[in-house]
Amino acid sequence: MSAVDELLARARRELGRRAEPEEAAAVQESGGLLVDIRYAELRERDGTIPGALIVERNELEWRLDPTGAHRAPEATHHDLPVIVICNEGYASTLAALSLRRLGLHRATDLAGGFQAWRGAGLPVRG
Repeated sequence: MSAVDELLARARRELGRRAEPEEAAAVQESGGLLVDIRYAELRERDGTIPGALIVERNELEWRLDPTGAHRAPEATHHDLPVIVICNEGYASTLAALSLRRLGLHRATDLAGGFQAWRGAGLPVRG
């Protein structure tokens, strides 16, 4: 197993259960935050999830830290349910774990990423 595969496996063990597409839609509907960390080319190619906050990975911690000066208006408190979405559900695991370490204890990621969301027939814009 490569070092990055081991890192990912440890991160997934620490996160525990990851969200499935329908669960992510329900979290969003009940006031939780979906955060799309895919880079612009993928968003342009495949579209976006309506209502998802778009934050590229290199800005994630700064934009989601409720105590930070550069936080997004949506990052209101540490108890906020946050589901991080990448393209296929790999980078989002590491990103969600980073958010947990910032104190966002309900952060997790979308199993299968944007591709799973789209494959489940959930709304996509663009």
